[in-house]
Amino acid sequence: MRMNEVEEISRLIGEIYDASLDPDLWDLVLERMAAFLKTATASIGSFDSIQYHVNFNKAWGYDPYYYQLFLDRYAKTNPTNFSAWLMEAGDVASIGDVVPYEEYAASAIFREWGEPQGYIDAIQATLEKSATALAFFHAIRHKHVGLVDEELRQKLKLLTPHLRRSVLIGKVVDLHKVEAANLADTLDGLAAGMFLLDATARMIHANKRGRAMIDDSAVVRGSNGSFLVVDPVANQSLRDIVSAAGSGDAAIGVRGITIPIAGTGIQRFVAHVLPLTSGARRRVGSSHSAVAAVFVKEAALDRGTPIEALMTSYKLTPAELRVLMAIVEVGGTPEVAKILGISDTTVKTHLQRIFVKTGVNRQADLVKIVAGFMSPLC
Repeated sequence: MRMNEVEEISRLIGEIYDASLDPDLWDLVLERMAAFLKTATASIGSFDSIQYHVNFNKAWGYDPYYYQLFLDRYAKTNPTNFSAWLMEAGDVASIGDVVPYEEYAASAIFREWGEPQGYIDAIQATLEKSATALAFFHAIRHKHVGLVDEELRQKLKLLTPHLRRSVLIGKVVDLHKVEAANLADTLDGLAAGMFLLDATARMIHANKRGRAMIDDSAVVRGSNGSFLVVDPVANQSLRDIVSAAGSGDAAIGVRGITIPIAGTGIQRFVAHVLPLTSGARRRVGSSHSAVAAVFVKEAALDRGTPIEALMTSYKLTPAELRVLMAIVEVGGTPEVAKILGISDTTVKTHLQRIFVKTGVNRQADLVKIVAGFMSPLC
């Protein structure tokens, strides 16, 4: 890797972490990511995975008209959006990894939306996926650059763990703008415990919730000024990551993006580590002699996504699931065939298999089945 490319990556990672505290910075980060990845667009978003409510969404490089058209007409049947339901957090996939590229080239989203803009391919990284949350980074390639290649995949894989960590920390601080220089003061009312640590895990500062955790001693303890969690495996992981953070943002890499912590009771907690050695965050780090901020919060219920549950319950293939979701979103066979870029016969074949597997024989009943799985009460 060339020296100037190493410097570019280092700067990008630093800006990605700065954006976890100030979402307004994502506009610049996405522009620089697109230049680094040689893509025409770049976007990042966090969504409620049941109601598809937008928690956070930033996009760069899109024509406003076409971007709104995408949201209104194509978002829910876009193959890369669909793939996010089936990928694991941290996975990277192009369109050809999700559906045959020839099928995509015949689909409505390509013919009516991508081709008129000169777009040829796209790549996506899943940043978070759970029963209640979905987050991903998405970028589109222009035909003048060419299809997604191995160089693009490797570059995005390098940045993905940092994007994941940034998005998760951004959710912990409620995606509100936080002045990095006043991190310790502005996050005192945070629901999560926040601890500023030096490279030896010595605790320099704790917010109000963090001090309460220490007093309770069920999850976090302070021993002779050191930060400890009661779970020994998690404690070692945190110490290793905090130590690495002293060497810079890039040094923590893929390690410990979400660190599960077993407490003394039935509750479970998770920790996220934000390095403080570069970018705007360096000011709080240097002023407090801290190399990292550790956020500890109660873990959400760990369940699969509704889509995964639906797929597993009825033993649906990815192709059958894609047709089923298109039936729910779009309607009849001709419309689904056009949207997905497949023949009427192929849609009917998949539909018949879906009927057999689900035990119903009407599309209206399929809609009810899907609605049942997507309900927050299921």
